[in-house]
Amino acid sequence: MAERSNIRLRPTMLSDLDFVISVEQDERNRPFITPWERTQHEGAVRFPDFRHFIVEAGPTYGSTGFVILQGCRNPHRSVELKRIVLQTKGQGLGRACVRLLTQMAFRDLGAHRFWLDVKSLNERALALYRSEGFVEEGRLRDSVKTDDGFDSLIVMSMLESEYIARRDAKEKG
Repeated sequence: MAERSNIRLRPTMLSDLDFVISVEQDERNRPFITPWERTQHEGAVRFPDFRHFIVEAGPTYGSTGFVILQGCRNPHRSVELKRIVLQTKGQGLGRACVRLLTQMAFRDLGAHRFWLDVKSLNERALALYRSEGFVEEGRLRDSVKTDDGFDSLIVMSMLESEYIARRDAKEKG
């Protein structure tokens, strides 16, 4: 289990998948993700290359979302933040999750590169990732079908050296 002051991540159990699906199907989340079938989540829970976690927050650590890392056994040490979906918005939980996952990717999984893609319409997430040190690498134009047409995916990453520099600067400052 991984934990910061206001959140913790615990491994997703198969019994959590109804909750996971409900969070993905929430109308506030659907425009920003491509929901998975239940069998895809089952695979991610079981397959060692993935880390699938339930996000718990608040004084009683109630379930508030989930996150998925992929490439945890990648020989090139390139770990992907595959998905972060939260029910609770505007309370800093997304930022806390990104910080915890970044630390996990570099410290625990030995990543050289931690990367993600995000829909261009998801301005809130883009701002968060940029503020946390992720660098835009490129754009996959009109690569995702939406209800209104198509959206582009923006690929972003952070390298281990960038993570270390940010961590060291925070410790000094």
